[in-house]
Amino acid sequence: MKSPKIMILYASYGDGHYRASKAIEACFRSKGIHDVVLLDLMAESHPRLNEFTKFIYLTSFQALPFLYGWIYNATKDLRIESALLRAVNAIGTGTLKKAIRQHEPDLVIHTFPQLILPELSKRASLSLPMVNVITDFDVHARWLHSGVHRYYVATEDMKREMIERGVPAERILVSGIPLRPDFGRDEQPPADSGIGLTLNPGKKTILLMAGAYGVMQGNREICEALLAGGDYQILAVCGRNQELYQGLASDFGDHPDIHLFGFVDEVAEFMLASDCMITKPGGITLSEALACRLPLFLYRPVPGQELNNARYLEKKGIARIAADPVSLRAEIDALLQDGGQLSTVMANMENLRKPMAAEVIVNDILEQWFQSASRKPVTAQIGSAPPRLVIH
Repeated sequence: MKSPKIMILYASYGDGHYRASKAIEACFRSKGIHDVVLLDLMAESHPRLNEFTKFIYLTSFQALPFLYGWIYNATKDLRIESALLRAVNAIGTGTLKKAIRQHEPDLVIHTFPQLILPELSKRASLSLPMVNVITDFDVHARWLHSGVHRYYVATEDMKREMIERGVPAERILVSGIPLRPDFGRDEQPPADSGIGLTLNPGKKTILLMAGAYGVMQGNREICEALLAGGDYQILAVCGRNQELYQGLASDFGDHPDIHLFGFVDEVAEFMLASDCMITKPGGITLSEALACRLPLFLYRPVPGQELNNARYLEKKGIARIAADPVSLRAEIDALLQDGGQLSTVMANMENLRKPMAAEVIVNDILEQWFQSASRKPVTAQIGSAPPRLVIH
């Protein structure tokens, strides 16, 4: 069988879409499929606009969170035929057409809702399978398009909502959100494994993750509240925010119970070494915590997909939302000191954790489209798949 060519489209708003793309790529490569190309479409097609919109996106977490949330929720149920979504989905058309001509993929995967390809297919002699990997616990209209042949989603609730919004049930697979292979482990690492230090076994370890760009607010106040009383030790991960790192180092650099880090790759090691985590509720980070069975405390989630993620996991009895350091400390105390509550949270996590999502997604793609050497589509579940690529 000739190895298929796969193209994965992502965006660099935050870090989650890229991490999901790399997880899928790694899984393909583990199966001997090496012709996989990742494309940050906005960055390639409009680099200045990309940097500007990234700046607006990241700044919105600090300066205009309610405006961002209003825009997100106001457009959540738009129909794909709306003028706004058509305009958004036209950005980068030329770059994508050129990339497809260059790489000649057999299938395109979206890990970011920039659905240029379905629109391009209407205007050019272009036809190839396309699938969406939704990287949140919330469904937004930008993910949905009649031209998408397969959706991979985190939960059964998302599947039900998409069916209600007109997506055929046979096009939706509840796979989970794809994670790197190291999140499939169950064993607890040694106290000094992976994170470069030996933790105090007599204290509970709290992982404070401010996000890849360190945009979560209130980190200093959180540390002050947690360090009071000497019950906890903190692993504070500041991401790429040097200002945050330096500020915490100035305030707590000599404190024996706080350990500061910048951007880290060994996220699974940090999670497995911790008793709970405080973070912003990005879909990838939440899925990673579920995979590691790590209790979650979500601090001041920003309106939009992150607040919707937080509310969903709170409703499922998995995460707790806190608005200030005092109530956050109280919530952590209550959970970690009550074995019954903790057991309930852990049991609830088992209902949602899907650490092998990347494997499920890749296996399904190979089964649906690449089962034979001739790459004849398997149509039993998803209907007629499109023919081979033709582009002019």
